[in-house]
Amino acid sequence: MKKFIATLMMMAMMAVALPFTANAQIGNTRYYRSRTNTTRVYKNPSIYRRHRNLINIGIGTGAGALLGALVGGKKGALIGSAVGAGGSALYTYKIKPKTRRYYRR
Repeated sequence: MKKFIATLMMMAMMAVALPFTANAQIGNTRYYRSRTNTTRVYKNPSIYRRHRNLINIGIGTGAGALLGALVGGKKGALIGSAVGAGGSALYTYKIKPKTRRYYRR
């Protein structure tokens, strides 16, 4: 049982650390110049930027389920996952919504 709890705790720590590993990019355009013209190429946003909402809600759900399971067993895990999903959805969509950032070069 101790190994199982330790494994779940390590998985939760990795899930929390995942968003911090995403690359911070300051702009997504590059200019390529040739003799005839200049072309603008857009890079794709990072995985975290594209799936930010899902990742944040998944992390909140997992953390809530883990804490609920430690406190209240199976029923606590169910309640904790619901509370974690609700709290992380509130954070993701209302408190810190996505914003478009435009940079001047």
